[in-house]
Amino acid sequence: MSLDTPKLAEAARQVEICNACRYCEGYCSVFPAMFKERSFASGDLTQLANLCHNCRGCYYACQYTEPHEFALNLPAALAEVRQESWERFAWPAAPALLFQRSGVAMALALVIGIACLFWAMATLVPASGEGFYAVLSHVTLVAIFLPAFMLPLAAIAIGLSRYWREVGGGRVRIAHLRDAMHSAVTMRNLSGGQGQGCNFEAEDRFSNARRHAHQAVMWGFLLCFASTCTGTVLHYGFAIEAPYALLSLPKLLGVPGGLLLTIGSAALIWLKLQADPKLGAPSAWGAEMAFVLLLGLTGLTGLLLFAATGTGAVPALLAIHLGAVLALFLSMPYSKMVHGFYRMAALVRDAQNKDVKL
Repeated sequence: MSLDTPKLAEAARQVEICNACRYCEGYCSVFPAMFKERSFASGDLTQLANLCHNCRGCYYACQYTEPHEFALNLPAALAEVRQESWERFAWPAAPALLFQRSGVAMALALVIGIACLFWAMATLVPASGEGFYAVLSHVTLVAIFLPAFMLPLAAIAIGLSRYWREVGGGRVRIAHLRDAMHSAVTMRNLSGGQGQGCNFEAEDRFSNARRHAHQAVMWGFLLCFASTCTGTVLHYGFAIEAPYALLSLPKLLGVPGGLLLTIGSAALIWLKLQADPKLGAPSAWGAEMAFVLLLGLTGLTGLLLFAATGTGAVPALLAIHLGAVLALFLSMPYSKMVHGFYRMAALVRDAQNKDVKL
């Protein structure tokens, strides 16, 4: 892809100025990666954009922001390239152009997902079953959610392969994965690379609030996913069917996961409302907010569903919760959710560039 596209050309202009200045050398991983280059092709800019965590520390430290004639705004320039790259690599491309830019599209996906679940509950009534299975059978749930999970993963795999080719990724070694996983788990780059914290919502003041909120969402999502996996193992491996007791493994994983997902999403929403939208991709603000709201709704409705066990509220709450999960899964390759996959790929590529040794 040529650099004559406006977003890539502007990012290249700003990166070249940063590369000459080098004041931010001790900041996040973007700058060491940037300073290794002498010129920047589209793949280089795509890699830097996806490596950027939008902590904004470089912007508040920069002497060349407006009103200087250079008018640098590197967080925004990289955010625009990052957004454009997700849309370009997506397969098929049309849903990405919709879900990356429109909060209304995310809301519509949620409404459709909930409607589909209410329809399934009204027309596919199981002959027998306990708990949730008295509303929707296990077979029906598998028939709905297995393809809704696997097909988006296949679409993401296609997008990641396109990304890997553009950024010049090579053979991945265990050391690369280890370094990338450490960065992802600790969210090292959300501390600005210096451990002081992020400038996302507090401008020139440092804060670890965004880092902690992201960690809560990440671990919450992983715990909820682990809860589902353990339930599947219990069902097929040990013939132990839902509903599960509070002290069972699915609940011990799922309840804390739901709490972390709900609290973390609420914190991210609050932080996003405090932050300056001009330092991100303004055209994607609404879709990003809708995505975080969907994440939080998924966690909250799961907790409410557990609390309502044995009551008449279960059918409605089940439809709302599973509708939210369905919308989350189906939009995964095309919404802000995909940023986790590309960021992990960028961290692996960065580890390759640093030539991590076994």
